[in-house]
Amino acid sequence: MDASIADYAMIGDCETAALVHRSGSIDWLCLPRFDSDACFARLLGDRDNGHWAICAREVIETSRAYREGTLVLVTDLVTKTGAARVIDFMSPRDQHADLIRIVEGVEGCVTFDVELVIRFDYGRTIPWVTHLDPTTLMAVAGPNTLFLQTPIHLHGQDMRTLGDFAIKAGERVPFALTHRVSLSERPPKVEALMALASTERYWRDFSDRCPNVGPWTEQVKRSLITLKALTYAPTGGMVAAATTSLPEKIGGTRNWDYRFCWLRDATFTLQAFMGLGYFEEAGAWLDWLMRAIAGDPAQMQIMYGVSGERRLAEWEAPWLAGFRDSQPVRIGNAAAEQMQLDVRGEVIDAMARAVRGGIAPHPRSAEWRRATLDHLAQVWREPDEGIWEMRAGRQHFTHSKVMAWVAFDRALAHAPQSDRDREDQARWRIIADEIHAEICQRAWDPAQNAFTQVYGQPWLDASLLQMALVGFLPPGDPRILGTIAAIEKRLVRDGLTLRYETDVVADGLPPGEGRFLACSFWLADNLVLTGRHKEACALFERLLALCNDVGLLAEQYDPELGEMLGNFPQAFSHVGLINTAVNLARGMGPAAERTAASSSP
Repeated sequence: MDASIADYAMIGDCETAALVHRSGSIDWLCLPRFDSDACFARLLGDRDNGHWAICAREVIETSRAYREGTLVLVTDLVTKTGAARVIDFMSPRDQHADLIRIVEGVEGCVTFDVELVIRFDYGRTIPWVTHLDPTTLMAVAGPNTLFLQTPIHLHGQDMRTLGDFAIKAGERVPFALTHRVSLSERPPKVEALMALASTERYWRDFSDRCPNVGPWTEQVKRSLITLKALTYAPTGGMVAAATTSLPEKIGGTRNWDYRFCWLRDATFTLQAFMGLGYFEEAGAWLDWLMRAIAGDPAQMQIMYGVSGERRLAEWEAPWLAGFRDSQPVRIGNAAAEQMQLDVRGEVIDAMARAVRGGIAPHPRSAEWRRATLDHLAQVWREPDEGIWEMRAGRQHFTHSKVMAWVAFDRALAHAPQSDRDREDQARWRIIADEIHAEICQRAWDPAQNAFTQVYGQPWLDASLLQMALVGFLPPGDPRILGTIAAIEKRLVRDGLTLRYETDVVADGLPPGEGRFLACSFWLADNLVLTGRHKEACALFERLLALCNDVGLLAEQYDPELGEMLGNFPQAFSHVGLINTAVNLARGMGPAAERTAASSSP
């Protein structure tokens, strides 16, 4: 298909999410969870891989927006014969997922066509479809059943369910799609208007708590809603994105499954939630984090399933052509088996951040921290795959070593003061100082006046922007300023920041990707810390302009193509947006607070 990622909006119920194309077609939906098999997979294939379209005829103009403070999507349509709107949402879940669409007549008479193509197992399995009565349709295959309730007459043709209807001003036509496991009873009738009202209340109760963030309040609120929608409510875990395999380069192979929870996101997410007073959500995320990492620290993974699952085996779906022929389509993520030293620092930093914010520590947090630091003391000298999950073998990544230092540094700053802890702290201080000295010696390149991606190589990396943000060195240190300047010179292209130069660094994959948006937010944060406030504001406004018409961001952006790339919507991008907005609005925002958390003088 020839759609762009920006053509989509997300609706969801905090357990799964659907992507709605501006044309009126729902092209992606996994049920019952974010990481379940998709029943609509047109996003990664074609119309025969599953979608649900409610499209007006003879459209002249289309506009769409979320209702203020909600995840209720409203698409207004002007046609040659009148005007109408389509309201799309998923109601907060009771027991089963309900996706509801309401068509309203606004002016004149508008004719709509309905096409429902259900394909379970990521667009592969054609279900049996049965009319239970004139208003209820059932589709079943294996463990999955979908029920569609609507007063509109629908009929089967060529393995599709089709229908059409005309709507006049003041009329409403509801559709409700409900998922149940195959052995469940038929669902009760869905009252669409009542569900709409309760859904709007749910989201406004959440978003109305957002404080003022200056001129960026509405975009911050939209990003908060997006993060909430990407949170799996039963456990508190947050997926990195609602999709899999949206490409980092059109036609390329950098296509990954992001429907899982990365430990690396912990500190950034806690900063975003806690900085705006969302302590309940921060606490739920922290609870998920502690459950996920329970056990032997040596077995800690970089990512888990939404309920803490550890086996995330990666496989390919060859029957799907991929988004605009970007193959392969991957399900699962083999990076879960990688060694990445930095996540231990991220988790310990998150725990320290939570305590500073007033969240009570987990009963076993001190025990876990001590065991983790004992393990890290043994392995921090080893190479790893790094923050970007490279597939070309392990190296000594500077960012990984910096975050190993953060682990010991935060423990020194926030550990209890028992006799045993004082003995541990003396040892931790020695290790922290040793890591710090090694980084300053082995990662520094005097020829570039900058720190480098890995020891002994001249490559630059945007993850080095974290050095100032975590307090490894003061923001005004000449080495930090030199590194920022080198990154601006080498990695900033068209005003946006590359992670690293994929045509220079051998990462085990073909070269080419867009600009990783989180890295540009990190650069803006560094500009704030180093007193370049006007430039930080300009960069931030540039990033805000990349949001699509409903305020969503993907993982990356390609200035040459003028379009988003990577999975969508991307939590990391929206977390970066929130934290940078707070940094700019408050001066002493998350970036400055995180640097102040260091135990270093």
